[in-house]
Amino acid sequence: MARALELARRGLYTATPNPRVGCVLVRDGAVVGEGWHERAGEPHAEVHALREAGDRARGATVYVTLEPCAHQGRTPPCCEALIAAGVSRVIAAMQDPNPLVAGKGLGLLRASNVAVDTGVMEPAARELNIGFVSRMTRGRPWVRLKVAASLDGKTALLNGQSRWITGAEARRDGHAWRAQACAILTGIGTVKDDNPLLTVRDVETTRQPLRVVVDSRLETLPEAKVVGAGTLIAGAEYRAERAQALEARGAEIMVLPNVKGKVELADLMLELGRRGINELHVEAGHKLNGSLLNEGLVDELLIYLAPSVIGDAAQGMFHLPELKALPERPTLDIVDVRQIGPDIRIMARVAPV
Repeated sequence: MARALELARRGLYTATPNPRVGCVLVRDGAVVGEGWHERAGEPHAEVHALREAGDRARGATVYVTLEPCAHQGRTPPCCEALIAAGVSRVIAAMQDPNPLVAGKGLGLLRASNVAVDTGVMEPAARELNIGFVSRMTRGRPWVRLKVAASLDGKTALLNGQSRWITGAEARRDGHAWRAQACAILTGIGTVKDDNPLLTVRDVETTRQPLRVVVDSRLETLPEAKVVGAGTLIAGAEYRAERAQALEARGAEIMVLPNVKGKVELADLMLELGRRGINELHVEAGHKLNGSLLNEGLVDELLIYLAPSVIGDAAQGMFHLPELKALPERPTLDIVDVRQIGPDIRIMARVAPV
């Protein structure tokens, strides 16, 4: 199963919106076939492994990181292929959270006299597909919010200048997380201050994530670097002249207002989930960061701390309402701390309320 997970990770940047899946076939103590799912519409991991195994698949044990599918999607059901190949046993790391599968694949295998086991290295398998699990169970993506800050928690000068607080190694690491995501989200403040591309550049990738801008009044200029095909701008109202100028550059406009005349962020997350976004990578300013955190829409923080201090006048990480008592503060579970070049990277998950 560890080998199957290693294979699954090869689809880290490409499998979206599908889950990352790896498969290993073993017969008489020897590996006879391996495979992994690269991208949607192409053969699943089980099919690749079966093709490599050929006739040696008969009587083999299948180690797969996710329950084999039992429904017709862009490709035929993997369960039927496994049954037709004559495998004797299937060991799945976890059940598929997709309601179209959700135990049906394992049930079909059992009904065809194939021995089935689940739960082997399940935490690692679930972690690998944390965004897919989120979308299937909550209807919205796993939201990972990235912050680059000084040691005193400042992300930009008062005038908005932020390039560069952290070093090149941290920025390259951040691009790897961009590449893993299905979409990258920012706010109009960052677009105005930094004019970012929001693309993956520092690591090799064959796919660019969807770019999403939260811009209530459609203030994004058509010539902004972020605007183009593969850009979604979420506004609170459709301002025809501004919207049409952005659409002429290839951007898509979506209107999701709330009662305050801002973008309804929870609705945006659900819409991204409907569009197949598993992991959402946020690179925004302190205002949007604070709104997302305050509304309970952040799952994980990816914080890079530089060995420098900027001072009180600068912008912080999160603009949040004033707390009246410390127990009201959001709490985090730190899951990883490591040094990236001269900077420190902290990964923390928002603790359940």
